[in-house]
This record gives sequence, C-alpha cells and structure tokens, in this order.
Amino acid sequence: MAKDYPIPAGFLERETEIKKSRFIARVAPVGSRDEVHQWLEQAHRDHPDARHICWAYQIGRPGSAAEAAMNDDGEPSGTAGKPILNVIQHKDMGDVLVMVIRYFGGIKLGAGGLVRAYAGAAESVLAEVGRVVQQPVEAVRVILPFAAEQPLRHWCGVHGAAVADITYGTAVTARVEVPLDQAQVFAAFCDAQKLDYRFESQGT
Repeated sequence: MAKDYPIPAGFLERETEIKKSRFIARVAPVGSRDEVHQWLEQAHRDHPDARHICWAYQIGRPGSAAEAAMNDDGEPSGTAGKPILNVIQHKDMGDVLVMVIRYFGGIKLGAGGLVRAYAGAAESVLAEVGRVVQQPVEAVRVILPFAAEQPLRHWCGVHGAAVADITYGTAVTARVEVPLDQAQVFAAFCDAQKLDYRFESQGT
C-alpha cells in the first residue's frame, strides 16, 4: 500500500570503528514483522562471527507508529536498541529497520560509550539513505472496450496514475491505481468515456 510519509528508498550499509570495535550499520525498508525477521536472518548469515547484532524498527507513520521494537542482543540493557530507536524516531521516517552489527575489538566502551557508538552508527546510515514518499492511491477496476485502452493509458500518463494489471477477454479489464487527489477526475473521465468502473475500496 502506498505511504504518504517518508520511508527508506532502499538498503544501505555504513561502517565505523570505535576503539577497535567495528560497528556495521544497515538500514532497510520494512512493512511487516516478517520482513524484519528476514533482514535479521540475512545479517546473521552475513556476519556469523559478530559479537552482537542489535536493532530497532518502527512500522507505520512517524510519530504514531503502529509497531516498534528494539533489541540489545546481549549488550547491557538500554545501551544499543534504545539509542538506535531514538535516532530512528528523530528522523521522521516510517517503515524502517536499523541493524548495527558489532565486532568487539577488545576494549570495553562502558555504558555511555556504547550508547554513543550505537546512536552514532544508526545516525551514519540514516543520514545517507534516500527517502521516498509514495502518495496514497485509489485502486479502480475498469471494464472497457479495446478501443478505449489507449485513451485510458494516455489519461494515466498525464495524471500520474498507473495500469497495475490488465486482462483481455471479450473486453479489457484493467486495475488502475489513481492518486487519491485525482480519483474524482478519473471518475469523470470514465463517465465521459462510458466505461464501467468500480472503486475497490468501496466494496463490490
């Protein structure tokens, strides 16, 4: 589903070293707890010898996230997951997971040092990752004659809509994703073309 708030544009990794400990920070867009688990499993596969893989995520709109969680993964309580989550929350970004993979370098950092290290690692990757905002869309099912397909595609190109799915039978059936602010304009277009259409959010 399209989001009208910033989410990470994709995966990014950055590494920092503090007193011989390596901190490898990763950010990824996530839309569910399952996706979080998949990214964490990948991190464990990539870094089986790491001492700690700490993380935090929030799913949903920044400031009112539907779900958020964090994990210190063996670091002293509150020194890893919470600092990572705090940085995420200050970035005004939703649907985001940050993992910080630590290879211990033999020098203890202390609680304050760990908080600064994990927050700094999260900041390093979140400051560089791109952001995308997906405008909310309305899905519309349209049944049209073959001759109307080209005008439909032209309308979509002009108004920022997309033909998400199309099937051909005795007529053409298309699923069109229309920007929310263009929904009434699209309805008027369909009426003018005498097309059979139904907004999917309104039920059958």
